Amino acid sequence: MTGLETTPLWKPSGSPQSENCIENGHVILRSVPLPSNGGFSPGTNGSGGGGGNVIMKCTLYLLKSVNFRRCVAALVLVTVFLIFYYTSVVNSPFPGFIHRDTRPSPLVNCRMLNGKVALDGSTAPDHRSEARLRIDPKVLVFVETTYSRLGRDIAELLVYNRIKYKIEVAGKSLPVLTNLDKGRYGVIVFENYDKYLHMDKWNRELLDKYCREYSVGIVGFISASEETLVGAQLRGFPIYIHTNLRLRDASLNGLSPILRLTRAGDTAWGSLPGSDWAIFQHNHSTYEPLAWAQRNTLDYPTDGVVQPPLATVVQDHGKFDGIQRVLFGAGLRFWLHRLLFLDALSYLSHGQLSLSLDRMILVDIDDIFVGERGTRLKPDDVQALIASQKRIAGLVPGFKFNLGFSGKYFHHGNHDENLGDDMLLRNVDHFNWFSHMWNHQQPHLYDNLTNLIADMMLNKDFARDRGIPVDSGYSVSPHHSGVYPAHELLYMAWKKVWGIKVTSTEEYPHLRPARLRRGFIHRNIMVLPRQTCGLFTHTMYIDRYPGGREKLDESIQGGELFQTIVYNPINIFMTHMSNYGSDRLALYTFESVIKFLQCWTNLKLTSAPPLQLGETYFKLHPDEVDPVWGNPCDDVRHIKIWSRNKSCESLPRFLVIGPQKTGTTALYTFLSMHPSIASNLPNPDTFEEIQFFNGNNYYRGLDWYMNFFPVQNNGSAKYMFEKSATYFDGDFVPKRAHALLPKAKIIMILISPAKRAYSWYEHIKAHGDLIANNYSFYQVITAGDSAPRALKDLRNRCLNPGKYAQHMERWLAYYAAQQLHIIDGEQLKSNPVEVMMELQRFLKITPTFDYSSHLRYDAKKGFYCQVMGETRNKCLGKSKGRQYPPMDERSQKMLQRLPQTE
Repeated sequence: MTGLETTPLWKPSGSPQSENCIENGHVILRSVPLPSNGGFSPGTNGSGGGGGNVIMKCTLYLLKSVNFRRCVAALVLVTVFLIFYYTSVVNSPFPGFIHRDTRPSPLVNCRMLNGKVALDGSTAPDHRSEARLRIDPKVLVFVETTYSRLGRDIAELLVYNRIKYKIEVAGKSLPVLTNLDKGRYGVIVFENYDKYLHMDKWNRELLDKYCREYSVGIVGFISASEETLVGAQLRGFPIYIHTNLRLRDASLNGLSPILRLTRAGDTAWGSLPGSDWAIFQHNHSTYEPLAWAQRNTLDYPTDGVVQPPLATVVQDHGKFDGIQRVLFGAGLRFWLHRLLFLDALSYLSHGQLSLSLDRMILVDIDDIFVGERGTRLKPDDVQALIASQKRIAGLVPGFKFNLGFSGKYFHHGNHDENLGDDMLLRNVDHFNWFSHMWNHQQPHLYDNLTNLIADMMLNKDFARDRGIPVDSGYSVSPHHSGVYPAHELLYMAWKKVWGIKVTSTEEYPHLRPARLRRGFIHRNIMVLPRQTCGLFTHTMYIDRYPGGREKLDESIQGGELFQTIVYNPINIFMTHMSNYGSDRLALYTFESVIKFLQCWTNLKLTSAPPLQLGETYFKLHPDEVDPVWGNPCDDVRHIKIWSRNKSCESLPRFLVIGPQKTGTTALYTFLSMHPSIASNLPNPDTFEEIQFFNGNNYYRGLDWYMNFFPVQNNGSAKYMFEKSATYFDGDFVPKRAHALLPKAKIIMILISPAKRAYSWYEHIKAHGDLIANNYSFYQVITAGDSAPRALKDLRNRCLNPGKYAQHMERWLAYYAAQQLHIIDGEQLKSNPVEVMMELQRFLKITPTFDYSSHLRYDAKKGFYCQVMGETRNKCLGKSKGRQYPPMDERSQKMLQRLPQTE
């Protein structure tokens, strides 16, 4: 398949195969041809080698023998031989005792590689033109429904490559296409091109006019249907389609100006996925084939006659109606279509949606001294590792394997494996090195920083004694423990012992597929996304690979591993020492995928040490610097590598988010009276509020936050909550809160925006704020952009939280409307009992707490207070309920004219 030559797992038809028989009382060996069905004859259960013929011939011979005892003995010998053959060659349960030599050799038979064509991306065209300056780098995607398969595939591919997009259901009115004199979208994509052809006249003319005026192109997919079309003309265009075909052997038009990421390297041999392909025929010079395929000869016999290629992807140069297009005869199931789709976006957007062709690769080999006897590296494995590294470095400049060590397990193998350990150290300069834990213990199991540091120092002392470099600034935690979810002691010990500046993990976020992972920075340590290549600790033999060699090759040849590198500028792959012994699957995997990438893409592959990779990564993705703490309790894997003293039960179940000066403190007090409700411990810096999600406290990490929610010792489950009035209008708060507390209820209190703004002004004025005491309320709310910065800041704190619609829309982008509860702040003040009863029903708290016997109106304070006795109340402090002078009329009119405060 796909132009690759593979080493067969059995001998082909006609190859000689040994068989045993008895002659003159001795077992003899004969060579007989295999049957023509590929080495498996009927009745042998796929064991191959003509086992049935052996038994039949030997049985006939033995029946002629007069010596019955010899006959029985011979049959026993033949049976033992066949059992031995079956267990050792076909299905051995004892790979350490009996295992055939199946070690695969790296493969890719590619014309481009054999011809030594430049493989550095220098041949890739630059799609940029001045037209790109008039459009935004965003894709408008028209789908049939929000759940359609191809629509999801398109959206996922855009997400993988961090391309902005907007989804619209075809058939509805067009979204706004322009902003001032600039186009909002660089390319228009139709999941079903027929929806474009049959748009109503008004929308079609509007869309076509936009495409012509802003030089925006269209990508269209021919959607599969039950009806088979033969020579059907696409409405209004001189092009015809045939549908529902089975095809094979795809190739590309190497002269097409669209090809940038994609290289027309060879032919992708074999059947193409699906039976619903469409092909194109045309009679106009505006069309040029981009990709071809052949009819599947199994479905359409040709009697050996060479068939002309069939166009499966075509480019419309725009000569017919002034609009450039790329039309696909199938969806994105075929890996080559995914590359062509990205190139089509680049070309049709005039380079505005072009992806960088630079890719950096690092391969970590974890646990280089850790492993059971019989699975570790021997001297010939180390030699193969060095030789393979040299070959890869010829294709990927700067490439070196990155070896992670736990010194405690050095020389824990058999004699040959210990020699392999020694050979690694004799060639220490050939590799990069990084530290694990000395005893391979998971860091999150350490509750004591001193003990954790001591373990790390043992590994550092081992490295110094053995000549292993200790200055890489990179480390990987065993089993990803402590990196994410973050164990603060690990970060502290890393910095103190090793001076770690960068690490990597596949656990943030714990998402599949691997190409969707992201990075973050915590305590000034860069955490890079770590990719998997399909090999794990126990993946040692090709015939034991899940799904077989075909599955591994599928990942290499256009599948998951291939696409991971295509879509990620920085790739750090996780492998294990055991992947480099036995069948050496890691060497096979990486040499093969790198050759396949260079055969089919113009990517420029390089490598660098981890610290350089980290710096490059966050220059490319500065938006990922800030972490987003997820809920470890939502992932079984995360629970296993989370701090032992944390509990899923201690996270808050609802949040009171403000805004300020609407009655949040009163609500907090009333909630705290409820015997089934408990709040966080007070933050000494901000009184009862933690203010975690909207400030620098967020960077202190999840452990810091959860220390405010101790586990209840009496075993009673409480409704934990947190109140921070500044959460309501925080830009990043909804996203952060939802990541950690996706099931939480959100409580907000609203009063008149004008009244809230005035209350805030008077509040800080009473607390001695210099700006509030030097400027009137009217001066504050009318301050222009040229005003002093402190005055503008006060204006924003007065007015911005009152933009209720804007802030609520942000919360609704993450939380369902059923999770939000709005309290009328005026009603909370005048009738808190009713408000609290309704809130209990919303939170589904049982048993219900009767607030009517616990709240009483205090005439002196002018609001309700907690009942402490027959004549004694407990009220809020002096700053609460303060009477302010009425707002001046000029300010009232001003605020009424501001629609954003409504």
